[in-house]
Amino acid sequence: MSRYMVLIPGDEAAWAETDQAEKERVYQAHTDFAKLLADRGHTFVTGAELAPSREGRVVSGDLDAVTVTDGPYAESAEQLSGFYVIDTEDVDDLCRCVGRLTGTGGRIEVRECRGGGM
Repeated sequence: MSRYMVLIPGDEAAWAETDQAEKERVYQAHTDFAKLLADRGHTFVTGAELAPSREGRVVSGDLDAVTVTDGPYAESAEQLSGFYVIDTEDVDDLCRCVGRLTGTGGRIEVRECRGGGM
């Protein structure tokens, strides 16, 4: 079994302007995605929609000598807007399931988690 992170980018400005009916359609796609994962034998570990990048903090430095600035980390139209962590034995099928989300617009990255974890 391997662990994968599904990284979901989004245009925060566009999302802020999206009407409630469209937001509900996108949220329903995520609900459908979670059910599809379970139906096909993938294990949902965790996931979340992230707060806007402007609410983030960027940290640099070392332990007690850090500098903290207001986000976002990178100035761009798209920011990381959410993620899932999924355990699976079939990454190809996981990618097919992710197609349930790409239908809401955009491209999504699936990346294997390596190392012993935290």
